[in-house]
This record gives sequence, C-alpha cells and structure tokens, in this order.
Amino acid sequence: MQAPKRIYLTPTPIRIWHWLHAFGIVILCVTGAEIRFPEYAPILGNYKAAVRVHNAAGIVVAISFFIWFLYYGLVSRTLAKLYIPTREDLRRGIVRQAAYYFFFFFRGTRPNPHHATPEDKFNPLQKTAYAGIMFIFVPLVVVTGLLLLNLDPLRDLVISVGGLTFLTAVHWILGCIFGAFVIAHVYLATLGHTPFAHFVPMWTGWEEVEVHDQGDHEVERQGAA
Repeated sequence: MQAPKRIYLTPTPIRIWHWLHAFGIVILCVTGAEIRFPEYAPILGNYKAAVRVHNAAGIVVAISFFIWFLYYGLVSRTLAKLYIPTREDLRRGIVRQAAYYFFFFFRGTRPNPHHATPEDKFNPLQKTAYAGIMFIFVPLVVVTGLLLLNLDPLRDLVISVGGLTFLTAVHWILGCIFGAFVIAHVYLATLGHTPFAHFVPMWTGWEEVEVHDQGDHEVERQGAA
C-alpha cells in the first residue's frame, strides 16, 4: 500500500450547507418526536417550546434546501451530474456498492468500487438515496410543514389535499424517514479506511485516500457516505 494522498473533496459552501441542513433535520426529528409523543419524549419539557423550536427548524431546512438547489443548480451547475443516477448506476452500480457495504468491507477482500472525485463524489447507492431525499422527501416535508404552519389562511388547500389528519400523518411518516436516513448516513460514514475518515472532509474539505497496488493497477479505497 502506498502512502495516502489527499484530495480537496468538499468546498466551503457545501460544508456550511451540510451542517446547517443536518442541524435542522436533527432538531426537526427530535422536536417532532416530542410533539407526537409528549408523554414519552419530554425532551424540551414544554410542548409549546417544542412546537416553536420545530417550526424554526423547519424554516431553517426550507432555507437550506433553497441554498442547496441554488448552489448546485445555478452556481456550480452540477446538480444532475452529482445527484442523478445513470443507467449503469441503476443496473449494476447499486448492487456492487451494496455488496461492498454489507459484505466485502467487513471481509476486507475488495476495495470500494467507487472512487470519489470532486466531479463524481457520490457512489450509485448514495446518488439514489440522495436523489430521493433531496428531490422528493425534502420538498414534501417542506410543503406539508408550511401547510401545517399556516392552517387558517390555507384551510381550503389543506382540505383539498386530504385534511388535517392526512396531512399530519404524511408529515410524521416523512419525519420517520428522515430519522432513519440520519442513522444510516452516520453509520455508512464510518465505513472508510478509518472510522472518521469521511467525517474530516465535512470540516476541512480535504479527504485522505488510501492507495493500494493491485498488479499494474492502482486502486483507491474510497467510500464517502
């Protein structure tokens, strides 16, 4: 194995966005659990306080989503390239990456099939998951949250989409999806050549890549989460 090399993987605007968005999502999940089950999850100890913090975090997530879309869609213009899975990703890439995460990583018999670069940061499994989260679930949680936040002025619209009970149920299910995603995201982030290898780039922007020699080919063991 050769000495690790460093690549600049995560620019400063993305790091700022990542932590802003992550903080908002975690606060939404925590306060949402207290709002849904105040007798079992008295985290803030005050129902009204939980509602206020939840609403504020929802606004933060809505703003962070706009920042994300603005940066990737209009500034860097890499939204589709980074977040939309290709046909090959869907046909074979997802299976190969899942096999690595759940089998080969623990056996140590094969390197990561995806080698992250600034132009191709996410593996096929990540692309698929992030596309679902950012293009479907975040917009849905923002829209349902805004409807719940403005019940009186938007009463007719709330009724037209199924009523308060249906809207609350959808918002709660979306919250559960985000909670599961956060747990999976943190776990997969530990599957680097060290448990914290993929956390460092979200603070410094730089990631160490472990380089292996296999015959005449150089393989980089890379597994950003």
